[in-house]
Amino acid sequence: MSAVAEALGPCPVVETPRLRLRPVGPADAEQVSALLADPGIARMLTRVPFPYTLEDAQEWLAHAGGEDRWPAAITQPADGVPIGLVSIERRQGGHHLGYWLSRYYWNRGFMSEAVSGLAERFFDRSGGATLHSGAFTDNPASLKVLQRLGFQVTGLRETWSVSRGRMAQEVTTALTPALFRPYRF
Repeated sequence: MSAVAEALGPCPVVETPRLRLRPVGPADAEQVSALLADPGIARMLTRVPFPYTLEDAQEWLAHAGGEDRWPAAITQPADGVPIGLVSIERRQGGHHLGYWLSRYYWNRGFMSEAVSGLAERFFDRSGGATLHSGAFTDNPASLKVLQRLGFQVTGLRETWSVSRGRMAQEVTTALTPALFRPYRF
């Protein structure tokens, strides 16, 4: 494990003006599987199968956390029920951001708020590490979230989409602390 990963520690709880990000747990399995049963969400993710089952959620949640992974449920403080997920994990030699949100909450700034909250905490703890992310070329809303926060396009690549069962074009991006523009609702 790298010094940066050791410094991150377990997934933090992050409060934003409208949201509470908290570590995921086994109790989230039913809600996560219900939300990822939406083909409009699943098809925009690289590693999520479709259809997504309760067993898929239970298996993922059993191994989701760790010192170098921050899988956070996006919740509204009043009820704590996940409406999506934002995560940062160490893989392929860097820190990678991923996220998804229930269709009901689209186009209201919730995703920008959640990603900004977790990214801000990441930069506070990471000692200047770069954060990588990306989105499929047919997902302009996700690319807009990244660009709003200061992510810079680094390339275009073909990557396997489990839910689509085929290769898809992904715009790759990166964000440094110097370029980060926190989203304020």
